[in-house]
Amino acid sequence: MKNPVTGVPKPALSVEDLVALRELLHEQRVFRREQLRQMTAASPTRVDGPGEPWAPSQAEVRVKLAASAHMVLADVEAALERMARGRYGVCHLCRRPIARERLMIVPQARYCSRCQQVREAGR
Repeated sequence: MKNPVTGVPKPALSVEDLVALRELLHEQRVFRREQLRQMTAASPTRVDGPGEPWAPSQAEVRVKLAASAHMVLADVEAALERMARGRYGVCHLCRRPIARERLMIVPQARYCSRCQQVREAGR
């Protein structure tokens, strides 16, 4: 069934599902914000040697972890925005509903499992 306002198929999610998913997204947002706060507040020196600078490989890992946390946080924020606009749970490619089971595991998912596999295969 399509949403009469947006023309987008409605996902097969109950009100209870949406409440639970919104809570998961809020928890994920709090976690990622705290993770990023700790990364930025962390000393630029190593834990195992006071005053010793990070080895280049350690600094690279920190940069990659921060970039990953930023990406997940952006995905979570986008999912909350889609939820607010009534577009949550619909695949961005095929426009079909994303399976409830998938959303319960990855609540910020933009794509159904099939389209996600196609995207990953194209990389």
